[in-house]
Amino acid sequence: MKCDLANVMAEYVGAEDMDEDSVLAPLSSLISETTASCFSVQKWDKGHVEQRDDWVAEEVPIALVYNGVSHAVMLATPADLEDFALGFSLSEGILNSPRELYDIEVVPQAKGIELQIQIAAERFMQLKQRRRSMTGRTGCGLCGAESLDQAMRIPENVIPVSQQMPGSAISLAYHNIREQQKLQTITGATHACAWVGSDGSVRLLREDVGRHNALDMLVGAIAKAPEMQ
Repeated sequence: MKCDLANVMAEYVGAEDMDEDSVLAPLSSLISETTASCFSVQKWDKGHVEQRDDWVAEEVPIALVYNGVSHAVMLATPADLEDFALGFSLSEGILNSPRELYDIEVVPQAKGIELQIQIAAERFMQLKQRRRSMTGRTGCGLCGAESLDQAMRIPENVIPVSQQMPGSAISLAYHNIREQQKLQTITGATHACAWVGSDGSVRLLREDVGRHNALDMLVGAIAKAPEMQ
């Protein structure tokens, strides 16, 4: 790569705080997955212009195709796409269980990426019936609703939670989440969702340019890991 990752890291985290062995190596691995691209830019500061490298988070169209029928196209970071497909399917109510998803194939295209998703026949029939009544589709979750009841629906599956999390654990979790946001560290342009333990430790984390995508990716990752549930 032509860009100097060390210079970019020093810009975001401070040269005095940067440990190249523990930070640059995992970040270089992350970047190789085409989640970010480096550009030479001009930075203006107090009347002076200087040339520098800047990393930009990638965002590409992701088409979700169920049993051969296109359902939605989302703009997302091209990483953890199998988690995204499963999490989106569950959070949208397309699937009731991860067991109803049979296969996911990530297919790169000239203008984006297709996720070829194979689901149970019963769920696919319900999806086709839902599509007939949809008037629009975006990632906001409201477009396509025909009434306030549809827009503000209460989730069917509510999990009772009796365990309380102390404030110190929440503060620690916030700190730990920031430390594990590797893509955010170099681009300053992504969101993260994390599954944390009662002690504030981060058990799973997903990043994306869209916070709703990051949440869907996390939902999918948790659904694939029974020990996290």
